[in-house]
Amino acid sequence: MSDEEDWCAAGFGIYIHWPFCLAKCPYCDFNSHVARTVDHDAFRARLIGEMEAARALTGARRADTIFFGGGTPSLMEPATVGALIEATDRLWGLAPDAEITLEANPTSVEAGKLRAFAAGGVNRVSMGAQALNDRDLRLLGRTHSADEARAAFAVARDAFARVSFDLIYARQDQTPEAWAAELYEAVSMAVDHLSLYQLTIEPGTRFGELHERGRLRGLPPDDRAADLYFATQETLLAAGMPAYEISNHARPGSESRHNLIYWRYGDYAGIGPGAHGRLTLGGRRHATETERDPGRWLAAPPPEPELLPEGAESDEYALMALRLTEGMDLVRHARLAGAPIPEARIAPLAEEGLLRREGGRLAATAAGRPVLNAILAALLG
Repeated sequence: MSDEEDWCAAGFGIYIHWPFCLAKCPYCDFNSHVARTVDHDAFRARLIGEMEAARALTGARRADTIFFGGGTPSLMEPATVGALIEATDRLWGLAPDAEITLEANPTSVEAGKLRAFAAGGVNRVSMGAQALNDRDLRLLGRTHSADEARAAFAVARDAFARVSFDLIYARQDQTPEAWAAELYEAVSMAVDHLSLYQLTIEPGTRFGELHERGRLRGLPPDDRAADLYFATQETLLAAGMPAYEISNHARPGSESRHNLIYWRYGDYAGIGPGAHGRLTLGGRRHATETERDPGRWLAAPPPEPELLPEGAESDEYALMALRLTEGMDLVRHARLAGAPIPEARIAPLAEEGLLRREGGRLAATAAGRPVLNAILAALLG
């Protein structure tokens, strides 16, 4: 496989960022903004213009996936979502089985729009439930109740063939028993995909500020958080939803195909305020990044692609692929790096039970995935 074709096996996706939310969650460090009014016509036109600029860069391709992320994309008008799907098909062409995902918050208002999103072409929804009890939803700054989340999920299952939802664990004063009960309820709701994230305290967030001042109480110590992680893996494996990535679980065949493009190091166009992209142009991967501020983004020119520096492709591939249970292809990594990873770096990690080699692939073990950052530092030097 040539450098020009390297991305092809992992596919090509379109990421579209909608930056607006009803409220800023205290743990969130994403590019999200609260706005009283949004000019949907102006944003739709600008998003399509940015897509046209990306098409001029990529040339003829076929889009395997579209992902509407945010922010809160379910605040978009269904007509806008439909127009962006149509624009993707016009510019690149959509694969016959293209996966088209929209992130949604399970408020009653947004749940009422789900069928309209389905009619516009969305075929997969990822719901930001985050918790299934009202106390923790309030602590997390969510604007929906647990009953609203359950009701919205029922609507989504009726409207879409594929539904995922997110939960956050290692929350304030959360006990292992409470988390186990929540997991069992999530599995009983017959979902085919779950994204289960450990609460992390990010600088610049409200939780980050409170933590610095010693006012964010009840967070579990590292060893208890680790116990919650391992219990999560065991519970979901027993339920037939093994982890295919560090934080993502799915029934076989229900993995997020768009996110697999990232983790398998395919190409993707990043559209919208603050969106990142990776595009192979002239045989070399380039990065794109748009203006983050929504107001400035409306008037900014489309991003110019920047050639990744020497060695960045292989490092990025390792960083992403080793998150997957399937791991990375050592031959592909060597081709991107120009040389194989030295055996002296791999062997000690394998002997410690943190890495495994199988059929030309290198993967983190169940014991290795929680310490992946340390593994990558040792592996990549």
